[in-house]
Amino acid sequence: MNDAVTPGSHCPSPGERKPDGPDHEDIVRAVLAASADGIVAIDAQGVIRYCNPAATELFGRTVDDLTGSDLGSPLAVGEATIDLVLPTGGSRVVDMRVTTTVFEGERLHVVALRDITRRRQAERELEEALERRNVVVAVAAHQLHNPLATIGLLVDVLRDRRAAADAERRTEILARIAERVTHLQGLVRKLLTASRIDAHEAGGTPERIPVLGFLIERLADLGERAQSVRLYDGRGLRAYVDRIAFSEMLTNYLENALSYGRPPIEVRAEEWTEESGGRWVDITVRDHGPGVASDFVPRLFERFSRDPAHAPGTDGAGLGLWIVRNLARTNGGDAWYEPQPDGACFRLRLPGVRGGEP
Repeated sequence: MNDAVTPGSHCPSPGERKPDGPDHEDIVRAVLAASADGIVAIDAQGVIRYCNPAATELFGRTVDDLTGSDLGSPLAVGEATIDLVLPTGGSRVVDMRVTTTVFEGERLHVVALRDITRRRQAERELEEALERRNVVVAVAAHQLHNPLATIGLLVDVLRDRRAAADAERRTEILARIAERVTHLQGLVRKLLTASRIDAHEAGGTPERIPVLGFLIERLADLGERAQSVRLYDGRGLRAYVDRIAFSEMLTNYLENALSYGRPPIEVRAEEWTEESGGRWVDITVRDHGPGVASDFVPRLFERFSRDPAHAPGTDGAGLGLWIVRNLARTNGGDAWYEPQPDGACFRLRLPGVRGGEP
């Protein structure tokens, strides 16, 4: 009869003297206890007979609770990746390696478990980042193509001597080129802001900003389009927000209203105070256009999301509202949409300032 050599056993040769210090079983126990991998020994009936400290941490159960419990599923020798459900309702992604051995004449399954939750999460985040980058490149290429093609055609027209001789025609062409260039600059600005958001670099440094003056500055940036905007209230209000992020949020809200709504565009700034004493600045941008279809509202603030009801030729990459919400939340506020019977209403809430204190 062949004797099996199992973990925890030792067969000394004739005349061999047992060395001083810990015996073999003590060393095995110490190694198993110190292992970063969870080790579980399961008998032929599927009952857990042994578990090391790393295993109890993985399962989220105590040694007494885990030992003697039924695994509840058959085991096959080999390697697999499983989702380990925890008593709290959460889960962990675990690499599982199953081997068999014999201990005191009984066959056992020895299961080594390695928590790869963080690694798998990192892999998923990398995959999502690469997918977003591919989408960004595709959207950028699509959105840049038409304006660039238009500019190229207009430049060719300017080169025509007959068009160059007509001052009125030349002025009209230059205005259209300037319009396309402005659109391209806005698209590039949004793409750069989106990349900063993805890299978690869009938070900036909050400061106390006078809201009314800041709104007037943004309207000045709109040029002739500012004639469609009506500004209400805002005197004495201060927001505690990063200046660049604030500018980006307001610009995107205004551009969205001017592109998809109808004048007049109403911009209103008000103070809102919580019962707990927290102070907020609420900014409302409202237009008098067709509004947003109810079935599209849940996707309004998603990246690259555009209402299919808009005309196919309407400019836009579907980034503006996504940028507003992300920047608002990064600065401690929020952004949302409120339906109106005669238009669209977009809200922006930011931390407010009382006197000189944030």
